[in-house]
Amino acid sequence: MEFNLKKIIKALLLSTSESVSIKDIQKVVQRYHAQAASATSEERPEGAPPEVAPPAPVQEVIQDIIDQVPTLLTATQIREAVDALEAEMREANDSCRILQGPEGFRLVISPAYSDWVRLLRGEPRPQRLSAAALETLSIVAYRQPVTRSEMEAIRGVSVDSALQRLQELELVAVTGRADLPGRPIQYGTTDKFLDFAGLRTLGELPASDVLSPAQISEWIARATTPVQVGDAEMGLPLEDQSSATVATEPPPAPPAS
Repeated sequence: MEFNLKKIIKALLLSTSESVSIKDIQKVVQRYHAQAASATSEERPEGAPPEVAPPAPVQEVIQDIIDQVPTLLTATQIREAVDALEAEMREANDSCRILQGPEGFRLVISPAYSDWVRLLRGEPRPQRLSAAALETLSIVAYRQPVTRSEMEAIRGVSVDSALQRLQELELVAVTGRADLPGRPIQYGTTDKFLDFAGLRTLGELPASDVLSPAQISEWIARATTPVQVGDAEMGLPLEDQSSATVATEPPPAPPAS
């Protein structure tokens, strides 16, 4: 049997519903060689007659298969094999897809066939996130750790309902408290959010081409800092201010006789 890393990875993913990490695949290869070495040593015990050993052609075939398997697979080799396998599945319109999450690789049902699986299980269609929830989730993803007041400063409205919904779906969770007066609670995304967005790390989030993080921070600072508004900002003419000032001044004292 020829060593085919893509088929081996697919078999491993089919064997479990849990994520399979790069380290898991590397351990499987190491166990394969350890088991092959152990089997070879047990086939012919020390002092056994030559006829106990398997025929030479069979032994050569087994050894040839063992030699094809690399003793160490690098993370790059595994990722390249997974990417190639995923591309083949997409090109063939396979019913499965490979989801790459923070904990490793997982075989999932293609969205095109998800309705059939739901009908088999008798499950309802998943509810879509509202626009308010998506906006709030985007703010948390890009600004985390972020407080409720910072979210509301960016959105301009209350985020109570949207934030509660995101916490119920386990897409957002409490990460700590800010070093600010009152110690407000800070929020951040979860590993479930990475699976939801199809990301391995937060570093894979697309960069914003509208506002930079520094511009957003400046905007939040202006929105959360109270501004004192004077008469000039209220549109009161300066001449009215002058006349009002003159009118309130006491009349000059009469000259001494």
